[in-house]
Amino acid sequence: MISDGSFRLDGKLALVTGASRGIGYHLAKELAGRGAHVIAVARTVGGLEELDDEITKAGGSATLVPLDLTDLPAIDRLGGSIHERWGKLDIMIANAGVLGTISPIGHVEAKVFDKLMTVNVSSVWRLIRTTDPLLKLSDAGRALLLSSSVAHSARAYWAPYAASKAAVEVFARSWAEETKQTKLRVHSVDPGATRTAMRAQAVPGEDPETLPTPAEVAAKIALLCDPAIDETGKLYKVQSGKLLSYNNPS
Repeated sequence: MISDGSFRLDGKLALVTGASRGIGYHLAKELAGRGAHVIAVARTVGGLEELDDEITKAGGSATLVPLDLTDLPAIDRLGGSIHERWGKLDIMIANAGVLGTISPIGHVEAKVFDKLMTVNVSSVWRLIRTTDPLLKLSDAGRALLLSSSVAHSARAYWAPYAASKAAVEVFARSWAEETKQTKLRVHSVDPGATRTAMRAQAVPGEDPETLPTPAEVAAKIALLCDPAIDETGKLYKVQSGKLLSYNNPS
């Protein structure tokens, strides 16, 4: 079941990582526009402040958390701070990620590989660990982990990034199995090719005008936050302006 988009999130609390730009920025705006109070997490303070201005201007509210996801203990502390201040969490979107380098696997520098795995894998696990008990206290907890189609294709020169996203999808599927008897619903989402800085870095010769904007993609991903959706453990992708589900790879 995919939402018709008519839902509201008044009184809900949503955490979004990578919220200072791109898809994360627009996911934060989208959820705030539906009434959620957004905890916006990112390294870039300027981008977070711009987001806060936009959300406030539209009548919404946000709490800004300048945080580098390579600081793993800080992620643990974030969960404790949320519990102390709000007592629960309704939505968690693990959006932040880095591309690393597109190159033969044997040419990837160790420091590049280690940072990619820290941000794309270890920080997501830390987020899951610190938000799981908070999301279970919600009457309709939602967790979305952003993935990529390269997790399934094993494309040449993309090995570290593809491996990191494959790990994220397994996290989501296992977490969904563990929590299917609760009210928490967990999914992974492939946003597809989007007009972002990361996409430009990955495919520099591509015409960005041929790609959907981050705002358009975020509006589709946000549909998975509908409190009425009861499915869990699904893989979704944004394609041709639609949010589509597809079978888990065996």
